[in-house]
Amino acid sequence: MKTIKVNVVTPDGPVYEAEVEMVSTKAKSGELGIMAGHVPTVAPLTIGAVRLKNGNNTDYVAVNGGFLEVRPDVVTILAQSAERAETIDLARAQAAKTRAEQRLQNNDGSYDSKRASLALKRAVNRIQIAEMR
Repeated sequence: MKTIKVNVVTPDGPVYEAEVEMVSTKAKSGELGIMAGHVPTVAPLTIGAVRLKNGNNTDYVAVNGGFLEVRPDVVTILAQSAERAETIDLARAQAAKTRAEQRLQNNDGSYDSKRASLALKRAVNRIQIAEMR
């Protein structure tokens, strides 16, 4: 099966670089599946998983928004932040989830509820991806 080069990059530098058979991720417009030869595309991403399939192996990367650019020979994901499944600190992600839930439940006006809601989504995403390893 043909492969396509994938780069996941954050402001802190590259997170993932490899040749894969298929990239699957969630854009704001819906789920995207990309294989070699895909039509050029640019799409904004939501908080979610990027699944990178190569043969029987699947790698997972947690992304927190950003953009996906598809060119004939390369897929580039420019993410605000991203972590490979194997580098996610599960205890830290669970603590962030608990903290965000508490802030949403005890909303006394001292925390921005939208910010706490986004923090909760990021934490849940990281936990789900860490558990896939």
